[in-house]
Amino acid sequence: MLAIGLFGFGRTGSIVANEIIKDKECELRWVVRKSSIHEGEYASHLLNQDHEEGKIFSLNNIDFESFYKENQVDVIIDFSASCAVNEYYWAGQRGVRIVSAISSYDEKDFEQLRILSCNTAVLYAPNITFGINFLIGVSKLLQQLAPQSNIEIIEEHYQDKKGISGTALRIAESLNLDKDKYVHSVRVSDIVGKHEVIFGLPHQTIRITHESTTRSAFGQGAIHGAKFIMTKKNGLYSMEQALSFSVADKE
Repeated sequence: MLAIGLFGFGRTGSIVANEIIKDKECELRWVVRKSSIHEGEYASHLLNQDHEEGKIFSLNNIDFESFYKENQVDVIIDFSASCAVNEYYWAGQRGVRIVSAISSYDEKDFEQLRILSCNTAVLYAPNITFGINFLIGVSKLLQQLAPQSNIEIIEEHYQDKKGISGTALRIAESLNLDKDKYVHSVRVSDIVGKHEVIFGLPHQTIRITHESTTRSAFGQGAIHGAKFIMTKKNGLYSMEQALSFSVADKE
């Protein structure tokens, strides 16, 4: 049984918690959230499950020096915020595996995550869904096959999302494209997340598209990532590696 601790219990984190609870090979030991709402209750009860699983703790009321000793887990999954890495840094130093699904890190916080990977196995995926990582792999392959193509990236999200999505930035980085020039953002309605890579070739256009229809896709990806990272030595890994879907760099 894989013991999991979860950081974040918001719009996406609560759905991820539900997916973990439903997985027979996983146990959600605890949830850490910034708010004190529902502190001391169980995520399972809030998600309409009868049993007690995933006790909720408030970030503001935790003594982390003792917390990880009293609430041991195999892996921490992070769906909260960039700065959370500082709260589980010492757990990682003791060998607890980390799965980070933070869409965008501050430079200082990401450096902490990178340092942490020297002491434990860390999986970092700005978008942890299966589909988006296949999109990245296929896009890299097509770029290698047609290096003369013009490429544009379009990302669509719910109306209140701020800034360029971390996933779009990851796609641009993987294709060596300038994010300010080749990434275009759309904010309408309640779109969970849609990314499209457009390749313009002579006399034809190729579009590679991925859309998450519900946030459950993030939960399924996170669980897969957690199971993958338990088999790895110290280091920083990607979701492409977790899916065994990577394209060799062009010589």
